Amino acid sequence: MSFEPTADKLIPDLSSREELVLLARTLVEEGYDDHLAGHITIRQPDDTFLCTPWLLTWDELLPRHVLRIDGEGKVLEGEWPVPTGIPLHLELHKRRHVEVVLHHHPRFGILWANACRIPPIYDQSSALGGGTVIVVDEYEGGVSDRTEAARVADSVGDADIALLANHGVVVTGNSVRAVHQRSVGFEQRCRHSYLMQSFGGGQTLVREVAKRMGGKTGNEFHGFWEAMVRRYLRDHPEVLETRN
Repeated sequence: MSFEPTADKLIPDLSSREELVLLARTLVEEGYDDHLAGHITIRQPDDTFLCTPWLLTWDELLPRHVLRIDGEGKVLEGEWPVPTGIPLHLELHKRRHVEVVLHHHPRFGILWANACRIPPIYDQSSALGGGTVIVVDEYEGGVSDRTEAARVADSVGDADIALLANHGVVVTGNSVRAVHQRSVGFEQRCRHSYLMQSFGGGQTLVREVAKRMGGKTGNEFHGFWEAMVRRYLRDHPEVLETRN
């Protein structure tokens, strides 16, 4: 006997703007909380993009604050500035046709970016979301310039997660669920690896297990994103402001 996944029925049907807001807000609780830093873009069916605005922290973001921009970064809808790092997102969308791009400076991910090292995987939860990880160690600074953003995007290539040397983390995926799971899993991987190496080391997760836990697209583990959304909405129902 087989059963259809039911996790999605445990949360409201979310608009793309609500998904973006909940992605940002739930990740704040996972360590993606470096003040004003951080951007998210989500491709829309008409090849425009929803975008987090500049000047607002992720934990105060509401659907009405979300911008819609074109492929050049021009605001089509919204009253806030576009973050300066958005050219990198647009270049990644252009090259990869990826649906969601996230950039931030999470608490432990930034340590491995500063070290220009990929953290090993020590436990199954740290493999959640999977994805190919690379270090872009030739990263030379801001990506507000489209030419520099294009160069960095070329360096990221087909990787799902990139550590930008001395800067932060980029996570890509073809759904909000996938990017949420990859972002949570990768930050946990960074945190646990740091703690394990401080502890003196340990046995890394068997490669086959890590591959099985991680999946291929980051979208295989239904239920995790939905559970985090439910937990967040219990305490913050105002996020779904258009329904109140």
